[in-house]
Amino acid sequence: MNMDGRSPFDLTGRRALVTGSSRGLGFAMAKALAGAGARIVLNARDEVALGAAAADLAETGADVTALAFDVTSPESVGEAVRHCESEIGPIDILVNNAGMQIRGPLETFRHDDFEKIMATHVTATFSVSQAVALGMIERGRGKIINICSVLTDHARPTAAPYGAAKAAIGNLTRGMAADWARKGLNINAIAPGYFRTELNSALIADPAFNAWVEQRTPMGRWGEVEELGPAAIFLASDASSFVNGHILYVDGAFTAVV
Repeated sequence: MNMDGRSPFDLTGRRALVTGSSRGLGFAMAKALAGAGARIVLNARDEVALGAAAADLAETGADVTALAFDVTSPESVGEAVRHCESEIGPIDILVNNAGMQIRGPLETFRHDDFEKIMATHVTATFSVSQAVALGMIERGRGKIINICSVLTDHARPTAAPYGAAKAAIGNLTRGMAADWARKGLNINAIAPGYFRTELNSALIADPAFNAWVEQRTPMGRWGEVEELGPAAIFLASDASSFVNGHILYVDGAFTAVV
C-alpha cells in the first residue's frame, strides 16, 4: 500500500489511451486497465467495430470513450490527441498496441507491404508517443507502454518485416526512456508470446503450427488474452515507478529457452 492507503496498482482517476483496442490483446488490456480503475479511451480506424467494443466495455461499468483515428497518419494522430487532451481529459497512460501482420517469403515481399508494416508499428508508435508525451512532459508524469513481440529478439520464416518492426520498437522504447525518463515519464514495453486471439485464429487452426507452439513454449500452451492485462496494469501503475526502458516478456518462457 502507498502512504495514503491505496494499492500501488490502483489506477483510479487516470486516463488510458489504448490504440488498436477494438479487439484482441488491445481490448483485453483496456479491459484490465479499466478493472484497475482507469478511464479508457479506445482507438481503432473501424468506427463500427470501435463502437461495438466501447459498448461491450461500458457494460462492465467502465468509463470508456471511443476515439477513431488512423495511427499511421501524423495529422490524424495530432488532431486526435489534441481533441482528447482538451475535450476528454489528459492522457496519463498510453498503450501503443495498434499493429498488423503480412507474411510472405522475403525474396518476393512487396516493398509497399514492408512500408505498411513499418508505418503501422514503428512510425505509429513514434507519432502517437510524441504527441501524447508533450502533455505528459508538461505535467511531469506519464506512462507509455509499447507492444513488442517474441520476434523482437528472434526470427521466424515469412515474418522478417514484422520482426524487424518489433525490434525497432524495442530500441525505440529504450530511446524514449533515455530522452524522457528525466522528465517524469516511464516508458516500457510488453513482449507477448503466442496468444489465442482472432489475429492468430488461422495459426491456432493449423495442427502443425499449434503443435509447434505447444512444444516450443515451456508452459506447453498458448497464452490467454486475460493473462496479458496484469502486465499492463503493472507498467501503467505506481508499482513500476522505478522501471524504465524495460521490455517485459509475457510468453510462457518461450524466449527463455533454445
